[in-house]
Amino acid sequence: MKFCVFFAALTFSLTSSFSTFAQSSNDTVFLAARDALRNGDLNRLEAASANIGNHPLAPLVESYRLRSLLARNDTAGIPQFLQRYDGSYVAEKMRADWIRWLAKRSTWNLIETEYAKLRAPEPEITCYQQQARWARGERNVLDEADGLWLSMLEPAEGCRPLFDTLVVTQRVDSEAVYARARLQLELNRPIRARQTLDYLPEGKAIDAKSFDNAVKNGMAYLARQPANWYATRSGRELTAIALRYVAANDPAIAARELENRQPQMQASEAQWAWSQIALQAARKHMPETMRWYAKAGDTPLSEENHQWKVRSALRALAWGEVKNGIEAMPTELAARPEWVYWLGRAYKAGGRSSDADALFARIAGQAHFYGNLADEELGRPIHAPAKAAAPTPEENRAAQENPGMQRALALFRLDMRTEAVREWNWTLRGMSDRELLAAAHLARQNQIWDRAINTADRTRNEHDYSLRFLAPFDEKIRPVAREQSLDDAWVYGLMRQESRFITSAKSTVGASGLMQLMPATAKWVAKKIGLNDFHHGKVNDTEVNVLLGTSYMRIVMENLDNHPVLASAAYNAGPGRAKRWRAEQALEGAIYAESIPFSETRDYVKKVMSNAVYYSVLFNGKPDSLKARLGTVLPGSSKAMKDRDLP
Repeated sequence: MKFCVFFAALTFSLTSSFSTFAQSSNDTVFLAARDALRNGDLNRLEAASANIGNHPLAPLVESYRLRSLLARNDTAGIPQFLQRYDGSYVAEKMRADWIRWLAKRSTWNLIETEYAKLRAPEPEITCYQQQARWARGERNVLDEADGLWLSMLEPAEGCRPLFDTLVVTQRVDSEAVYARARLQLELNRPIRARQTLDYLPEGKAIDAKSFDNAVKNGMAYLARQPANWYATRSGRELTAIALRYVAANDPAIAARELENRQPQMQASEAQWAWSQIALQAARKHMPETMRWYAKAGDTPLSEENHQWKVRSALRALAWGEVKNGIEAMPTELAARPEWVYWLGRAYKAGGRSSDADALFARIAGQAHFYGNLADEELGRPIHAPAKAAAPTPEENRAAQENPGMQRALALFRLDMRTEAVREWNWTLRGMSDRELLAAAHLARQNQIWDRAINTADRTRNEHDYSLRFLAPFDEKIRPVAREQSLDDAWVYGLMRQESRFITSAKSTVGASGLMQLMPATAKWVAKKIGLNDFHHGKVNDTEVNVLLGTSYMRIVMENLDNHPVLASAAYNAGPGRAKRWRAEQALEGAIYAESIPFSETRDYVKKVMSNAVYYSVLFNGKPDSLKARLGTVLPGSSKAMKDRDLP
């Protein structure tokens, strides 16, 4: 077993050095231990463990040594380590790895004992615990596993035996197999769907080659399918699958093909195919979307499909359909702030003002996009709450002396940001508001801006919005924003979302710096503004990054009707897409944002615009209006600059 997964590469890599951290003479010992773990060098790990002393990361070095021993099937010292560091992040991860090791050896009794000591078990570890209970005869454990069948669509290795048991014990029938595979196909996980369909009984299985053809080239599959394709369930299901993949490219063609084949299909099969065509059409903002959803009838919809059905109704301003769509959602989904707000709007449009206000009141006061909008629906100005008292010296000292905080700070110092963030976030678990504020102050003192923001975001009753909405580099950013004729609150709102003010932030796609500039964009903007000595090595320089980023924001704004919602979408997904996502009629900015096809961009735009409101409140000392900022997104283009002129 390989335990170096603890050092997995960052999904979002942020590396930075912090001059405020004091260097430790034993940092080199820790780094040697890390390298020894990667290289499987037990002797060096033993030496590092003996020499690390009272370094904050001594528990990690010891865990590295124990992992190396565990890989050699030696569990000596693990129980004592877990007892010594009980409740810490390093103990949680060590215990999970030990449970994985025990599961491979079917040591079920000990797994149950150790599982009970976990604070936040991973789904795979929970599956091992369920296997342990099944092994000792607890048959009702399958009731819990039932709930995973339609929710855990990409199961970890430890969960697959449970699914096998569900099938063997006949708790899962062919309909349930098809239901799971359909959800996986909707998420474009054909390999997972193929694995699920292998659970079909012998004689009812779907041919693997035909399945692959239906997924890879749906139109070719439909053109070549046998004349009696509808004679079997598998033949009809393959037709529906092929139609789902045709719809991904062209929903109109898929709709035409389904119209021709619907008479030969069972109602449930055709309705599922219509739901998939409607989903793809909704994401493309096609006018036929609502008609195709109607053809889907009462087929069960996934959470994603429920939401797109409502988004399509919003774009059509069909408030009755918005109401019906949200009321048809599963309870937990309908309780999300966005759907509470839009149901309130639908009630209001239908004349049910008191019911609408009751819904708005449920989310009003919450510091997010829909909480802001609900406040304004109730006539309440958006402002920052009263600032909590600063942490006392005793509270600050407790934060500084917290072993988890010390480990996190040491990891930040050593540019091990992934591990540092995990350690920091784990240490915040169960903290009171006062403890969170002290931890946020500690992060700010060490210029770990993202942890200061995220930690302050967690408070429940006592708040400090100057921490939630930090504005570092003020003297470098706000003057440049004003020179570009940009709203500095919007610039900060965007930057907070882009990088959390980590100057050397780098995304997986190569965007860099405070304003997360792609190489091609940075080069194009530099040429556009006449920054002749620019080269990519300068992109993380704070002043250069801010100049290029704000220049690009201004250019995008000018190209998109000077509308910050469109410009925010363009900054994340590109100007061409931001333009294409407009409707044929005027849309509220909030509806435009809610119906953005890309989930990342949709979330991004909402957060940038809400951030801007709070920065405006803090900068100007008076309430602001999110609705005014969102405005109305008009159809068409009013600017001469063409999409191809922008990167």
